[in-house]
Amino acid sequence: MKKKLWIVVAAMMATCVLTSCSDDDEVNVILPPNQPMALDCAKPDYLTTGDKVALISPSYYTPTENVTRTADVLRSWGLKPVIGPNVGRVVDGKYAGTVDERVSDIRWALSDPTIKAIICNRGGYGTIQLIDQLTLAELKASPKWLVGFSDISTLHGLMSRAGVMSIHGTMSSFLAKGGTDATSTLMRDLLLGQVPRYQVPAHPQNIEGEASGVLVGGNLCTFAPNLGSQADATLGKDLILFVEEVEESMHNIDRQMRILQMNGVLDRCKGIVLGEFTDCGTEFKDASGQTMSIEAMLHPLLETYHIPVLCGFPGGHGDVNLPLVMGAPVTIDVRPDGATLQFNIDGEQCDIHTASVAASRMPAATRMVLAGKHND
Repeated sequence: MKKKLWIVVAAMMATCVLTSCSDDDEVNVILPPNQPMALDCAKPDYLTTGDKVALISPSYYTPTENVTRTADVLRSWGLKPVIGPNVGRVVDGKYAGTVDERVSDIRWALSDPTIKAIICNRGGYGTIQLIDQLTLAELKASPKWLVGFSDISTLHGLMSRAGVMSIHGTMSSFLAKGGTDATSTLMRDLLLGQVPRYQVPAHPQNIEGEASGVLVGGNLCTFAPNLGSQADATLGKDLILFVEEVEESMHNIDRQMRILQMNGVLDRCKGIVLGEFTDCGTEFKDASGQTMSIEAMLHPLLETYHIPVLCGFPGGHGDVNLPLVMGAPVTIDVRPDGATLQFNIDGEQCDIHTASVAASRMPAATRMVLAGKHND
């Protein structure tokens, strides 16, 4: 009798874990790792001259002058910037408003049909606080481009789970420098319908092969804690996982990747793209006593999956941060002489040789402040 009672209780507990109901009766199902879901994301319309673009701050605050300069950049691109009602707020010395205020600005941008894209002003920290404040239904109801990286990886996860593509790309903190660098102009071109097809140089830690899947991921220490939530796009199947990091120790990067492994994420990957690991730790050494790269540290783990791994993609917190379409079907082809990353979406395809993209060096201290790692 006790055994039967335990089985009933366990079944009820499992049901509670798998479903949760919001006020509008939407049911969000969290599937166990052995039942991955298909991610089928719609591509928002590309922009045209005169379209409105919202500037919002979902994480840490951004100085007003940065937002103002970014608005000037958008005007120079032929777009019309509109600034979120709560942009400029500072709460607890860091956040760009309360949770309610930051969510309110997201809803404001989503609900206005004249706004065609949303650019986040800055990352830092705070989007994890918004996960349960938004519903996938409201994100899907008005599909439009959302742009950002770093802490904005949480919002990319939400968008992918809602079935809408988004852009992992540069933000106001960087656009404010003028918007004429390749990182900025390639993001602009993507918003306007020019889709990059990246040609990436060979890397010693590449693992050869070709694979297609849906691109998910972003900043490792941002999206890994979201496992099992409605912002967890890694619950999808046939994934191409993108990973980047900034100023994290080698052992913490390894820890986060092992967490992904233990939760079945790597089993669902068809391929992996390793981006920039900017100013990260150097505590591990190779057999000769030389400092080991992050890619070399991860190689023994990743090679056990027998999937292609593309290393050295210039995306993340480095001086070059090339745009990626999250939630898009992509193909990676890793060869001895280099690799390609192609988005299988409509638009004007344009070959971009990543080795030819250069940028001025940003001081490390400035980069860490923008990433939320150091105090302003």
